[in-house]
Amino acid sequence: MTKEHPTASVSAPVPLHRPTERIFHGDTVEDPYEWMREKTDPEVIAHLEAENAYADARTAHLAGLRATLVEEFIGHTQETDLSVPVRRDDWWYITRTTAGDDYPRFTRVADTGTMPQVEAGTMLEGEQVLLDAQAEAAGAEFYSLGGLVPSPDHTLYASAVDTAGDERFTLRIKDLASGEIIDEAVTGAGYGLAFSTDQQWLFYARVDDSWRQHQIWRHRIGSDASEDQLVIEEPDERFMIGFDRSRDGSTLVIQAGSTSTTEAWLLDLTNPAAAPVPAGGRRDGVDYGVEHAGDRLLIVHNDGHRGFALAQAPLEAPERWEELLVADEGERLLAVEAFASVVALELRSGGLASVRLIPRAADGTLLVAEATDITHGGELDTVELDANPNWDQRTVRYQLTSMLTPTTVAERDLASGESIVLRVTPVPHYDPSLYVERREWARAEDGTAIPLSVVARRDVPVDGTAPGYLYGYGSYEVSIDPSFVPTRLSLLDRGVVIAIAHVRGGGEMGRDWYEHGKLLEKKNSFSDFVAAAKHLTDSGLVAVGRLSAEGRSAGGLLMGSIANLAPERFRAIIAGVPFVDALTTILDPSLPLTVGEWEEWGDPLHDPEVYAYMKGYTPYENIRAVEYPAIFASTSLNDTRVFFVEPAKWVARLRETVTSDQAERPILFRCEMVAGHGGRSGRYRKWEQRADELAWLLDQLGATELI
Repeated sequence: MTKEHPTASVSAPVPLHRPTERIFHGDTVEDPYEWMREKTDPEVIAHLEAENAYADARTAHLAGLRATLVEEFIGHTQETDLSVPVRRDDWWYITRTTAGDDYPRFTRVADTGTMPQVEAGTMLEGEQVLLDAQAEAAGAEFYSLGGLVPSPDHTLYASAVDTAGDERFTLRIKDLASGEIIDEAVTGAGYGLAFSTDQQWLFYARVDDSWRQHQIWRHRIGSDASEDQLVIEEPDERFMIGFDRSRDGSTLVIQAGSTSTTEAWLLDLTNPAAAPVPAGGRRDGVDYGVEHAGDRLLIVHNDGHRGFALAQAPLEAPERWEELLVADEGERLLAVEAFASVVALELRSGGLASVRLIPRAADGTLLVAEATDITHGGELDTVELDANPNWDQRTVRYQLTSMLTPTTVAERDLASGESIVLRVTPVPHYDPSLYVERREWARAEDGTAIPLSVVARRDVPVDGTAPGYLYGYGSYEVSIDPSFVPTRLSLLDRGVVIAIAHVRGGGEMGRDWYEHGKLLEKKNSFSDFVAAAKHLTDSGLVAVGRLSAEGRSAGGLLMGSIANLAPERFRAIIAGVPFVDALTTILDPSLPLTVGEWEEWGDPLHDPEVYAYMKGYTPYENIRAVEYPAIFASTSLNDTRVFFVEPAKWVARLRETVTSDQAERPILFRCEMVAGHGGRSGRYRKWEQRADELAWLLDQLGATELI
């Protein structure tokens, strides 16, 4: 497909074989590359740097295309832009971006009774900068915010900052009157920030050595972190714990959850030193979420209902659930948000996300019979709730998107029932009439219909000649919904047909869809993706020999597995932070998140059947001596979720095993040396990283020119 370039003769790094043995359930596995796990070893660092140099050399001929792609990404972005203002009590909060800046500025302006008429690039009179992330990140190789929250009276502003990429945050509290940072004593925090009502305390989470968020703490503002008080600890390694502040500001709702079981507690924020009160208990297999609804609790749960149900409970008796609404056939209730006059229920129906509004009577009763759905009628429309921070608001804000619809912020007036579009994200140089999106269905090996979301230019013929790109994930009940991604325009405008395979293991088609793609049915995710690939070529949407694929994290496991299962169906694969040495990781309970992952993959440490099943699909251990697709793997040295060693080992074994011509189908590996699970930080840096991947992909597909 591609021409050989002069750089094809550059030699790939070859790490030494230093075999170690893994022995479980009578099975002995010799691993020549496990020694590369130690990231402080100079020899490991040298190898990673050699891999980066090799990737640089093998893609040097693409420098012009990479630069062109970055220009296109910028060209489809209104660089100087702003968010729709969000009212929080007596203030409107705004996020602003500026051309040339990697990071935004967070500002606010006082409420005068109506939404302020803001313009990109022009500050309003009295608009105050709360946090200038561009200035904070100056000189840092990595910068990420893990949370931003104003205090109840809006005089303080708390932020969580990560400058390493390991998702461990330093908390900073700013006095908005003086502009001074008055507290940054807490370091190594997890996700979540909430002030007590008297704003003397800040609640936060901590992670253990395995990066499991396992504790909630309270910090007295202005004191030393050594004086912080433990609120609650989750000892079960299967569970992670987190919290949210109720919309009315009265309560901290704490929830611990595994992939199948939940437990909740309530803490009175007017009495921050109080102990959390149980709110529903813990029953194995019962998954639920609690929303504080002012005068009662609302619970979305699966106790006796595969599609979940909505219940209510008295505040004084949170274990007494009264059923209000049960999901219809084909529905999956996801979460609920409560307001004084309405309840907004997020759900999935027919494979798409939507929102249902349930009015409340004057006494707080939910008028279920009067519920209405927010829909816009598009075949691939995704509707989700947007920021709605106020308890007494008379509108509900939501987002609409599809593969051709840029993110659209709208709000539903609760009195009239009318929806008003507040903003459509501007996309310069984009004409949606040039493209078409649609739902396709593939047929899995067992006869199950697998949905695909497909988008292409209208002028691309359906005659089996077009290049294609297929994305997938398929784990943790995560849904990869159709959405507008501006960088995809660079593929579409080169004639690439883009599709998302909504494989089992995800949540797109409800709880059963997830259940039939996990544990001892995990292989369904992989065969579903292969079926989707077959459908694209059999239908003539994509040419045989010109189909590429991409998946990231657990989606990287999908990529490694389909490369082993059906390498002939794919020309090139991007595997981002790929979970490709799954069995080794899930066997080691000392590694991040492993014990909690046993409910997703099974427990191969104690169960021989799970061990044998996982050994049959884990990518690193099932590479075959046949021709493989070209592969571009990427990771970050500080990733706490998928260790860099997994793709490092995988790439080494691929190169020594597959029979592909490495000049024509290279196997490349990049490791960001200062970054985390999401790769580089900052929008321009992320664009450069994405251009690196897509330039390589387009080159492999023979689709580097605009059509």
